[in-house]
Amino acid sequence: MCEDSDAEEALDQWFIESLKTYTDLHVYQLENPTRVLEWTSGRTMCVAGFSASKNEILELSLPLRLLAEQNKGLCAERDFKVVHGGFSDGPIHELKHVPGTRCGVSNDGHSSTLQLWDFGGDDTDVIRATGQIQPKPTDTDSGPEQTRGRKIAAADSPNSEPKILHGATTADVQLTDVSTGQELYRIKNSSSVEPLSSLQLLSSSLFVCGSVNGTVLEADCRCPSSAPVRVLARPRPSDPGPWSLHVHPSSSLVVRSSVSGRTLVSDLRGTDRRAAGALVTSGAQKNGAELKVSWAPALQHHIALSGVNGLVQIYDTSLWGAELKPAHAQFEHKGHAVQSPEDDVITTSHAWHPDRPRTLLSAASDASVHVWDWSGQSESRE
Repeated sequence: MCEDSDAEEALDQWFIESLKTYTDLHVYQLENPTRVLEWTSGRTMCVAGFSASKNEILELSLPLRLLAEQNKGLCAERDFKVVHGGFSDGPIHELKHVPGTRCGVSNDGHSSTLQLWDFGGDDTDVIRATGQIQPKPTDTDSGPEQTRGRKIAAADSPNSEPKILHGATTADVQLTDVSTGQELYRIKNSSSVEPLSSLQLLSSSLFVCGSVNGTVLEADCRCPSSAPVRVLARPRPSDPGPWSLHVHPSSSLVVRSSVSGRTLVSDLRGTDRRAAGALVTSGAQKNGAELKVSWAPALQHHIALSGVNGLVQIYDTSLWGAELKPAHAQFEHKGHAVQSPEDDVITTSHAWHPDRPRTLLSAASDASVHVWDWSGQSESRE
């Protein structure tokens, strides 16, 4: 009884504090937790369940109150709305929207098969499966890596057919034509076979991938598959993983973070030479958790970290130096942790809004989805 009272008190205190610390805050409860928060436009995003049985896949529109530029108080609508919906026969651990289309590609987290989706349009509210892509097996398609599923990346290709990049390890990354399923490129000359943690297309042909061990590779799909890939960074004994990586969408800056708390900022032209870094607040990685780090697309120098606990942490990397020192979060979204009665709640995903500088989406293992815009006045400087 005392524990329930303490939890209610913490929740009440957080809601009171949120009036000062958030410009906007909206919560939504799904039927099942999601690992997917994928933007389909500046107003809509997809979520999907990852339970072992049948799962919903939904396209949701953001609350109208959040999107209102003026007179928010006159807009009573505070809820997410289902725009399109459908079902998947299996779990969805990874889902990417193909820019410029109403198409999505997903993976179940356990196999190499990719599922294609039509997100629907004005004439239908149904999301439906339209086919599959089955990657050709490679010499490395054996062992525990195959049970990890595949990472997926997509980039805008306005002058060509849509393509996706996908892979399970640093040795089997492939570029595939979405329309035909034809393999356009495959890494064939990698010096290591390590499970992927991150995969990102920088253009229609250039991509970067990072392994859970900390290896960072760069490759150009215009080169022969037999050409060696460029090794940007290798793991060091002093840098324990697992690691997550993200390249800034409009610059060559790379941020890498490990569950040990080591977070490094460097340049693609010299990833081994750290430009800045810090020891961020971390904790023991819980079962099923996956560390995620991402640059803010519209707020300079800022990154978001999630996946180790029930928080989403915002850091301003412009405050960091070349020497690794402890850094304080500029802002912490604690909503999932204080709102859930579960002690072991973890954030399963987060996503920055593509245009709104301080707006993020976050999801947690208790099936909650939050969209929040924190106030700059609430930041705690080091």
